[in-house]
Amino acid sequence: MHGPALSGWLLVALCAATGVYCLLRMRVCAGAERKAAGGEAVMSFGMASMAVPAAVLTPPEWGWAVYAAVFGAATLHGLLAVRHGGHHLHHLVGSLAMVYMAVAMAAPGAAGAHAGHTAGAVGGIPVLTAGLLLYYTAYVLRSGARLVPVAATAGGPGPAWATGPELTLACRLSMALAMLAMLVTL
Repeated sequence: MHGPALSGWLLVALCAATGVYCLLRMRVCAGAERKAAGGEAVMSFGMASMAVPAAVLTPPEWGWAVYAAVFGAATLHGLLAVRHGGHHLHHLVGSLAMVYMAVAMAAPGAAGAHAGHTAGAVGGIPVLTAGLLLYYTAYVLRSGARLVPVAATAGGPGPAWATGPELTLACRLSMALAMLAMLVTL
């Protein structure tokens, strides 16, 4: 990720904490909710590793191909899951966004130099980046609005902290905010 090191480390911390919460949620949930939590954990940890400041760790050239392959596989899984509707479409968009960012970062002359990125360079296709920014902005605003009036009811068996709908929504909101920050710096 490009930009100040402090914001990069804050994104790493946010995404890693979200990933840990998703793993904990996976332990107490079952069925579709467990699969969603697993997908969100993979996304969170992938975002955390992408957000490490370039001044600290410049990934090897092949690292971006690994990101693209992992999230390409997640995209294929998302395509199969979309037929079940609901939140799966958001997971598909997130996986596609991660593939897009990995490919943009690997592109020679764009943002692929990672540490050599300048403020004037554009990493990726501006129209696609703008579309993803609009999608995630709308998602953040919608999720934030839904988070405010949520009643304090548990979502099922297991500890209330792990299955509460407000924490799950806050987790997804955190990931969407992190995605927005990463797309802005692309």
